[in-house]
Amino acid sequence: MTSAEIRQSFLDFFRGKDHRIVDSAPVVPHDDPTLLFTNAGMNQFKDVFLGTGTREYTRAADTQKCIRVSGKHNDLEEVGRDTYHHTFFEMLGNWSFGDYYKREAITWAWELLTEVWKLPKDRLHATVFREDDEAFELWTALTDIDPSHVHRFDEKDNFWEMGDTGPCGPCSEIHIDLTENGDGGALVNADSPEVMEIWNLVFIQYNRDEHGTLHDLPRTHVDTGMGFERICAVLQGKKSNYDTDVFMPVIRRIAEVTEQKYEGEQTQVAMRVIADHVRMLTFSIADGAMPGPEGRGYVLRRILRRAARFGRNLGMRDPFLWRIVETLGKTMGDVFPEIVDNRGVIEKVIRAEEESFNATLDRGLEIFEEIVARTKADDQKRIAGEDVFRLYDTFGFPLDLTNLLAEERGLTIDSTRFDELLQEQKERSRAVTKRSSAFAGTEEPTEIPLELLLDAEESRFVGYDVLDTECRVIGRWHDHNLLYLLLDRTPFYVEAGGQVSDTGYLRWQDRDAEITGLLKLDGKTVHVVQTENGFLPELGETVHAVVTGRARRDTMRNHTATHLLHAALRRVLGGHVQQAGSLVEPERLRFDFSHFEKVRPEQLEEIEALVNEKILEGIPVEQHRDVPFEDAKTMGALMFFGDKYGDRVNVLQIGEFSMEFCGGTHVRNTAEIDLFKILSEGSVASGTRRIEAVTGRGVRRYIFQLHDELAEQEHRQEELQERIKQLEKELSRASLEQGAGEIDSVITSAEAWNDSRIAVARMDVSDAEQLKALGDTLREKLKSGIGLLAAVIDSKVLLVCVVTDDLVKNGVKAGALVGPLAKRLGGGGGGRPHMATAGAKDTEGLDALLAEAPALIREIAEG
Repeated sequence: MTSAEIRQSFLDFFRGKDHRIVDSAPVVPHDDPTLLFTNAGMNQFKDVFLGTGTREYTRAADTQKCIRVSGKHNDLEEVGRDTYHHTFFEMLGNWSFGDYYKREAITWAWELLTEVWKLPKDRLHATVFREDDEAFELWTALTDIDPSHVHRFDEKDNFWEMGDTGPCGPCSEIHIDLTENGDGGALVNADSPEVMEIWNLVFIQYNRDEHGTLHDLPRTHVDTGMGFERICAVLQGKKSNYDTDVFMPVIRRIAEVTEQKYEGEQTQVAMRVIADHVRMLTFSIADGAMPGPEGRGYVLRRILRRAARFGRNLGMRDPFLWRIVETLGKTMGDVFPEIVDNRGVIEKVIRAEEESFNATLDRGLEIFEEIVARTKADDQKRIAGEDVFRLYDTFGFPLDLTNLLAEERGLTIDSTRFDELLQEQKERSRAVTKRSSAFAGTEEPTEIPLELLLDAEESRFVGYDVLDTECRVIGRWHDHNLLYLLLDRTPFYVEAGGQVSDTGYLRWQDRDAEITGLLKLDGKTVHVVQTENGFLPELGETVHAVVTGRARRDTMRNHTATHLLHAALRRVLGGHVQQAGSLVEPERLRFDFSHFEKVRPEQLEEIEALVNEKILEGIPVEQHRDVPFEDAKTMGALMFFGDKYGDRVNVLQIGEFSMEFCGGTHVRNTAEIDLFKILSEGSVASGTRRIEAVTGRGVRRYIFQLHDELAEQEHRQEELQERIKQLEKELSRASLEQGAGEIDSVITSAEAWNDSRIAVARMDVSDAEQLKALGDTLREKLKSGIGLLAAVIDSKVLLVCVVTDDLVKNGVKAGALVGPLAKRLGGGGGGRPHMATAGAKDTEGLDALLAEAPALIREIAEG
């Protein structure tokens, strides 16, 4: 059977058992911020098991895309080296939500394996929890498995738990004996590739409370999971998952791209690692993940760099991983069309990340070799943690990459010291990053009495609806001129979600006290007030709280525009775009987002136009407040990994254009935003871009600023033009002075003619006026004679001929002389008797003409 036939036969089998065949959930669980990646088939049904959600069906089956990359140092070491470990894999599964239970699950599993897929019964083993007599009896009574092949194990191997508390229950695993003689029963649950688990049947029947006590659930569930790659290897008779048709087309493509044969242990390991890692990258990017410096993004970056490093073992120094993606689309795109639909984005992201890493890899490898040489010279077998950290911090080498390189040199690494240095760096970073808890630079007080927070009743935020209100003092603490107040209600928004804190004042006893900061401590809003000594409100006293309306309204415009911008980015650039940070203040908005390349000008124009279009449409902005978390998920609200959500949340909805989790303050209609203008777009980190923009009053300020800058530029232009004219005059005067000095040399070298002289010269001038001015000077200084001056100006010949007055009286005319001379160069001209000009195109013949000019002039003048 092909892998496609195996997958389909599993789904068809359970369809025949009245199961709903459901789509795989994304491998990036946007609706579960507690997970980096979807790591099991049950993830999308977690709410059912927790009792917080339901489905319209009670039986389901699917193939689920999964990624498992834990945080342990050596979790990747087995991938590609053994036959069955992967970072990305498919999990075939079937579920019962309060419907069938152990009897059906066991019977159907045996039926599929032995009757449909024809696996040899004598090579199958089943395990059960040591106390689960029911499952043990069902296996021996309902199936024809060899009773000696049913084994009992303890909690470590055969009891499943979702967490420290919550749903849990015993499980029954099915193993296949692949030993030569089929006598590997002792290897069950021994983590041996010769006796391998292929299917796990989980029976969820208990709820564990916070004391660790088990309670029977009102309804029991079944959750099963079968490794698709493993069962393909078994059914296709392969020793390795990598030898099945799941992987071989990808491996053949890698061999083609690298021009290497899939032979030899080192080459085979490298190709298997690359095949696995490209699968993981392709599916995670298709579902919206992006390489980055932390969290999920760093896992992708780490996997990609590891694959690129193994590419070096195959002689690949240029980006090549992206060229493998197309093959995955051909082999798996029919089941998972998202990898075909997003192929362009996937290839661009991988290629850009490869190029970025390659730029530092070579230098990092040089440093690594120096470290290795020094380590061996000191007769050490372990690379120091300081060196490992340097490679990580300076050259972006993930810990497991350095460990891989070290293993190739017969060395180990000091990962413990590396962890210490990494933690120290994080602590330093936290120390220099000021906690932005107030808008005026107020830092959190260090000695606020604990009872101020513990004894105070809950305060209520009313700033969604009002900007000023009467409040009652429910807690206070005074330190010099700073007063810290807790109020029973407050209109002041405390910085959160990128939106800055409000400004404003409190009024009591007919006096105003400015709010200089706002803090959120223990979930309560602390108002920091600048006040004079003795000017204190009493506990229980009423004060009037007033938010600065103009600043708040400008902030709301920018915050709502941020949501429009986010939606527009996802529509124009693709669904891979995710928010990576934001700042919303009265004057501007700043939005960081995941994207792999510079946003092109035409894309920015389209994004800006789309946001302004939604503003002009005047879409109502709805704030769904205090919504149960599961209800918000059902609504389709956008959420991302890393954000923390409580049991009840706020959801911002802008028509059908945008719906996101958000607790900030917003306008009631997009028309209130007025206008939206992008000021800049640029990179803030690899894979992260930043847009800065303004709205409303900010756009007007921007326009006025542009007008001022334009007026200033026009003024500067006028000054510059005047200065240019002045410099041109100075340059012309200097040229004339220089040329006038040269005239003396021209006269000195003039040829005698009767009682007069003939002076001929080529001059270096910038325009005709300068040449004519020099002609005047020449005529004056000659006293009696004929002068011919020539120049090349703008690729054309210019001739100026002058005749002194005494010769003009004798009938010698400048125009009669210059015309024939210019004609020899393909031109012509004329003028007054004492000065005439001519032009011509033959610049190359000028010097020859000037050499003959004295004789020609004599001939013309005497003729």
